[in-house]
Amino acid sequence: MENVEQYINALPDEIQKITQKIRSIIKSEAPNCIESIAYGIPAYKTFGKPLVYFAAFKNHIGLYATPSGHTQFATALSQYKQGKGSVQFPFDKPIPYDLIKEIVAFRVIENEEKFKK
Repeated sequence: MENVEQYINALPDEIQKITQKIRSIIKSEAPNCIESIAYGIPAYKTFGKPLVYFAAFKNHIGLYATPSGHTQFATALSQYKQGKGSVQFPFDKPIPYDLIKEIVAFRVIENEEKFKK
C-alpha cells in the first residue's frame, strides 16, 4: 500500500468504518501529525517521531502506541490481548474509541514534551 487511504479502502466495509473512525481520532488529537504507511500499516508521527500505528486483522484491530502508551493505560487495557507496545481490540466487542482517543492524546503530549524543539 502506498497510503492510508488505499490501506483502508482495501478492507471490508465494516472494518473500513472502524479504521476510518480510528484515523479520524488520531488526526483530531494530532492535527499536525504526518500520516504514512510504515511496516505495511498506517503510521503517524509527530515531531519526526512515532506517535501511533494501527492495523486491521481478520478478528481484531491492532493499536501500537509504543510501550509507554500501553503502560500508561495498563488497567484500562488489561481486558485486551496485548504484546509489548501493542493491544488487540477484537471485532466481537465494541471498539473502545474513547480509550483510543485518550491513548493518542497521551502520546501527543509525550512526544511534544520529549521532542519539540
